[in-house]
Amino acid sequence: DDFKDSPTALVADVDCTAEGQELCEKNEVSGYPTIKYGDVGDLKDYNGGRSYEDLKKFAEENLGPTCGPGENLEHCDAETKPKMEA
Repeated sequence: DDFKDSPTALVADVDCTAEGQELCEKNEVSGYPTIKYGDVGDLKDYNGGRSYEDLKKFAEENLGPTCGPGENLEHCDAETKPKMEA
């Protein structure tokens, strides 16, 4: 519930044996459960603790705004920024 209405964070559960199979294959999910984090186009494997407290601490210490439209333009590099502004 901590991230339920967050404009910058997404916590999702995907069933790789059903409708989510294509998404899981695209992101190289081969074992379950698997936790990924980061940019949607470049997800990384999470290998830390699995408790809520471990996950929340990891998110607070390692995750934050990334390049994107609106308020996040300041996080874009010179090549990407014009694409976001279009």
